[in-house]
Amino acid sequence: MKIVIGGAGEVGFHLAKWLSKEMQDVTVIDTDKEKLHNIESNLDVLVHRGDITSFDALRAIKADEADIFITVTQLQNTNLTSALIAKKMGAKRTIARITNPEFLRRENAVPVQRIGIDVLISPEQLAAVEIHQLVEQSAFNMTHTFANGELKLFGTMLDKDCRILGKQVREVIDVSKQVPNFMPIAIIRNNERGVHETIIPRGDTVYQLNDQVYFIALKHATAAIYTILGKKQEFYKNVIVLGGGSIGKKTVMLLKESNHNVKLIERDRNKAFDLADELNNILVINGDGRDGDLLEEEGISNSDAFIAVTGSSETNIMSCLVAKSKGVKKTIALVENMDYIHLSQEVGISAFINKKLLAADSIFRYIRQGDVLDITGLSDVDAEVMEFKVDENSPIANRTLKEIKFPKESIVGGIVRNNQGFIPTSEFRIYSGDRVVVFVQPSAISKIGKYFQ
Repeated sequence: MKIVIGGAGEVGFHLAKWLSKEMQDVTVIDTDKEKLHNIESNLDVLVHRGDITSFDALRAIKADEADIFITVTQLQNTNLTSALIAKKMGAKRTIARITNPEFLRRENAVPVQRIGIDVLISPEQLAAVEIHQLVEQSAFNMTHTFANGELKLFGTMLDKDCRILGKQVREVIDVSKQVPNFMPIAIIRNNERGVHETIIPRGDTVYQLNDQVYFIALKHATAAIYTILGKKQEFYKNVIVLGGGSIGKKTVMLLKESNHNVKLIERDRNKAFDLADELNNILVINGDGRDGDLLEEEGISNSDAFIAVTGSSETNIMSCLVAKSKGVKKTIALVENMDYIHLSQEVGISAFINKKLLAADSIFRYIRQGDVLDITGLSDVDAEVMEFKVDENSPIANRTLKEIKFPKESIVGGIVRNNQGFIPTSEFRIYSGDRVVVFVQPSAISKIGKYFQ
């Protein structure tokens, strides 16, 4: 498959990195010489220095032969223009990154497709939805749903209150004396050298303090996970959002719709007044969210959750730390640098959100061919959780998991059959039409794909 990526920033780099591991024919085009050199030095892809809105530049990289043309620069108009040109030149499918949420409205879908753009991705929209989900699930720092909600992915750190510390994975499942309704698919643990290592849990794997664990669970099993974590699901009634940009604005609207009491703090005076006029049912405060006195005046000590989504990662991190010191139960910070993602638990912040990583993961869903129905990355580990559909001619159809012997770098977390979810054991037999959720590390992605072809 020939794929062209317009934009060599973090989204473009992340896409190129994963696609190169799958031996795809990838070309990255950008005007930034330094960014292109970084990609060329680290990834097995082609690069081209040029303007992605230039006909000559697109001809030079044979954009007309592209199976997928993806444009993910920070400039919306550049992305839309280049996608339109590439489509008219002959690119089979186009994907463009946008910032204006108007393009995502249902009534605008047909006009967008008519001009030649197949898929629009809004990192800001994705970030707001992710933040909303994290506020709704008090104990988790990552969530995702598969198969229309029949299976759920939860990420959480095990603290001293967790009831499964020191127990083996098989013990926790055996204690229930029932068919499993959840299972761990990955554990991130600091080794003796202080380096993060990824563990694919087996029956004898022991849960340890400060493990970051990812569970696949049936839709009704959320309460069971809260129980083993030694926690109760809480409704975070009072929420403060710092930053009135597109993410902050969308976040407060989602939270208000879910009956949260929301306050929005915006530093820019004119912007704050504009937001107050537009969001007439939400309290908008003009002030600096790094100011501890201001936060105290606005009731930070009585707040359940604090969300910082300004344009400065450092401001977001520092204000979340201030909120944490005041007793706020959940803190969420938007960060631009992907390197920060690994630090969230170490510095005491509940979750870090990176809109570029969310955008790249969302784009992957449209790139994957064959029987991949959904995909999500785990922010602190180089791996993916993928949902496949089993075809009647798939090599694994009518075979048990024990017989299939998936690569050791992968694990099957859940299966949906006839709209019913299952957490499979080794004797579970897979049939045509099943939807299978698999955790897979990069070295095994191409192998896993062959099982479902």
